Amino acid sequence: MNLSRLLKIITGGIEAFLGIPFLGGAIILASAWGPLQFMFVFHLITLIICIVQKERFTGSVLGLITSIVGYLPVIGMIMHIVTALVLFFDAARGSKKRKNEHVIDVRKGY
Repeated sequence: MNLSRLLKIITGGIEAFLGIPFLGGAIILASAWGPLQFMFVFHLITLIICIVQKERFTGSVLGLITSIVGYLPVIGMIMHIVTALVLFFDAARGSKKRKNEHVIDVRKGY
């Protein structure tokens, strides 16, 4: 398992936890929206690592958006749940590399 998949699973788990009705909102409010700021930075780090490793980064971009609009009570909860699902699916799907990546293309010369 590469680093980007591991980070997607971790961020997906935290997003799922923050999406729990009332509990996630209570933690966010009690922490003065600190978890949203932390998750924005965490999603940004995951996004950069996904780009460097040429992995799917849809969930990380959605996570950044969720961290911005997460302060809205009901919309934030829905966004956290959707983001968690997208991150888990991204991690499960693996890389976006082609299936025949191991085949050498003689036209390119390598």
